[in-house]
Amino acid sequence: MQTNAFRSPSARALAGAGLRPTLAVMATVDEVTDALRDVIDPELGLDFVELGLIYEVNVDGGAVNVTYTLTSPGCPIGPQVAEQIEEFVSDLDGVESVNSQMTFSPPWTPELMSDDAKFALGF
Repeated sequence: MQTNAFRSPSARALAGAGLRPTLAVMATVDEVTDALRDVIDPELGLDFVELGLIYEVNVDGGAVNVTYTLTSPGCPIGPQVAEQIEEFVSDLDGVESVNSQMTFSPPWTPELMSDDAKFALGF
């Protein structure tokens, strides 16, 4: 005999209607960060995460916000980066919208790179 003692009222209502409750799929910050590893700086051949160009990732339900920078304000790949962020992050389950925000505050410096990126670039 199955009991509903541990089900929430909404779960009992769904079950009574012949429906099964489902868990919403939501991307995690780690999954978004992994997806951002596909955003590559074409001049350096390294990804934006390793280069320290991703400043912040926030996930709020299906909305993902990414704050990033470029190696310099005159870098010509800015629009391409925004497109790639949206493309790669949108592919994740549970992502409904992607907002990317470019900033130059604080300015990027090589110290923000991972040790692997520093090694690859001879720092």
